[in-house]
Amino acid sequence: MNKPLITTNSLSVHYPLRGKLFGPKPVVKAIDAIDVSIEKGSFFGLVGESGSGKTTLGRALLKAAPVTSGTATYNDGEVEYDLVNMDGDELKEFRKRAQLIFQDPYAALSPRMTVRDIIAEPLEVMGLTRTRDETDERVREIAAKCRLNLEHLRRYPHAFSGGQRQRISIARALVSNPNFIVADESVAALDVSIQADVLNLLRSLSTELSLTFLFISHDLSVVAHTCDHVAVMYLGRLVETAPTRQLFDSPRHPYTRALLSSIPSLDPDDRGNAQKLSGEIPSPTNPPPGCKFHTRCPHAQQRCREEEPTLSATGSDATHASSPGTHRVACHFWKEL
Repeated sequence: MNKPLITTNSLSVHYPLRGKLFGPKPVVKAIDAIDVSIEKGSFFGLVGESGSGKTTLGRALLKAAPVTSGTATYNDGEVEYDLVNMDGDELKEFRKRAQLIFQDPYAALSPRMTVRDIIAEPLEVMGLTRTRDETDERVREIAAKCRLNLEHLRRYPHAFSGGQRQRISIARALVSNPNFIVADESVAALDVSIQADVLNLLRSLSTELSLTFLFISHDLSVVAHTCDHVAVMYLGRLVETAPTRQLFDSPRHPYTRALLSSIPSLDPDDRGNAQKLSGEIPSPTNPPPGCKFHTRCPHAQQRCREEEPTLSATGSDATHASSPGTHRVACHFWKEL
């Protein structure tokens, strides 16, 4: 078992809003008390509905969102960073080790720069190369790994399809030789056939370059194909985490079960057995008391409305609860379900 590369403890990101002249101002609890461990070399999936806090968590781990409370550490065996309090030179060094792949391949690339200049920009900004020849050599090397040829490097982004643009974004993220990559819905804007190609590329690069991925997605079929471990978010909280096969074979939280039941079948005669959730996700400025999911849960009881469940190891996993591969669930009645 690999050691955790990223570890958080009660990590929270809250955004105060302009509101009342008197009394407490409303606060958006984007993520609240998140405890997660991401093993070095793993492909860690993060799923949930829109507005659940997935992107905010990814950006907080990149020091790109202001952390309100809690701790987060990065430790790759060579250096250790406090992701909450670091700044200055330490932050510049961390930027070389952690990068982001954006969701929209059309908006993420400057239309005024050639592909060569787009990929080379991180090297020049971070001072990772000393000469243009050295920069060009590194750009060609990473472009080849991302299935881009020399002719592609001379063109501008408008000349490429969505899948090709995403490969350019991946090359730009990897050119600084990072260890940790946050892929934020990086295949959501692509056709299904192109999605498979990009996912296979990410997976092969992860193995070849010993990368650790935080893969954010709302598509559970994509997560099942790609990830080693999955965490499910709802309204800024983690409700279940487990190794991918274990989560898909034996989901224990009602919200996870509802998400899995919504995956469409390829069989046209299979009408499925999707579990409908009533209502909308509550506002993060005024979350419900107790379990955050109780307003939509068909199995909610009085205890759910009054007491918030903790994310705890289940079954035999309770004997090694500190392991990153442990199955954890935040539900009072998961055994009965």
